[in-house]
Amino acid sequence: MRLLTVALAVLLGVVQFDLWVGRSSLPYVASLRAQLADQQTANDAARERNARVAAEVGDLREGLEMVEEKARSELGMVAPDEILVQLELRR
Repeated sequence: MRLLTVALAVLLGVVQFDLWVGRSSLPYVASLRAQLADQQTANDAARERNARVAAEVGDLREGLEMVEEKARSELGMVAPDEILVQLELRR
């Protein structure tokens, strides 16, 4: 009976040690949960960026309006029958 008591006490000690210090300890699990929350935030931001890029790709594939808009804003495109007028405002 004494051997059984000692064996159970040792087993309880091993379980407690693992609970407080080992790989399945409470602080380790808490740090993993924090890492998971950070990763989920990063994943949400990446999903939003991907959705924006996918929408832009869809617009580029569907029509020339987006191409023309980008050419006008980024490259300064002017159509052959248009006249470009720039106004300089002074105060």
